[in-house]
Amino acid sequence: MRKKAVFFDADGTVCDMEKGVPQSAIEAITKLVENGHEAWLCTGRSRAFVPWYLEQIPFTGMITACGATIEKSGQRLFNREMPSEVAELSVKILRENGLIPVMEGADFMYYDKDEYTTEVNWYTDLITKALGEKWRPIRGNESKMKINKISAKMLPGCRDKEACEKLSPYYDMIRHESGSLAGTTIEMVPKGFNKAVGIAAVIKIQDISWEDTIVFGDSNNDLSMFEYAAYKVAMGNGSKKIIQLADYVTTDMFHYGIRNGLAYLGLI
Repeated sequence: MRKKAVFFDADGTVCDMEKGVPQSAIEAITKLVENGHEAWLCTGRSRAFVPWYLEQIPFTGMITACGATIEKSGQRLFNREMPSEVAELSVKILRENGLIPVMEGADFMYYDKDEYTTEVNWYTDLITKALGEKWRPIRGNESKMKINKISAKMLPGCRDKEACEKLSPYYDMIRHESGSLAGTTIEMVPKGFNKAVGIAAVIKIQDISWEDTIVFGDSNNDLSMFEYAAYKVAMGNGSKKIIQLADYVTTDMFHYGIRNGLAYLGLI
């Protein structure tokens, strides 16, 4: 079999915010690499928010921040940062319209703990714990933030459409399905960037043909890579749109979804 490049989403695909990574997924991806294939993390998380439980997986490389940052074997190959004045303006516009800004960079994430609380997202404290020294407050860093993207948290009564319209010259918007882990989040990614762009860059760098690309995902920020890749595997817990685009639907993450999907494809 020719070498394949397999790209894995993080949350809901290989990891859970509370439970980390299932051992079966670690073992399956390790076997995939041992069999001569490439395994890439392809996540909406910024590089700063890739904690130990994802670092323990022997990925060939990582595409983070929805394609804005690319690294291989620990070496950063590309990093698209928003201009500092745009980051500062973004915070202003989001707050004026009743949204909470979570600013995501390759080295740090920025948010104010008195604003972004567990009442906004139940897993806020888990994010803070996972970040450790990579957390920074927005307050005092307004003009110094180095970010790749934003996760804007919607509150009841917020003017999200108005905020998105004002920020649309700078970002492409990803809205998640209601009821999902990120259902109250609008991801704001630099114009022209998404997971598919990151995958296209990687296979060019790695000299891998498009026909040998495979993706695993579950949520709407995986749509671009599902529309791009040659073969698409949806997790059993995937969104309706992702499942509709899939060539194969595996089981969910905690019922051996990664292992079963890779085995079905004959890669392990």
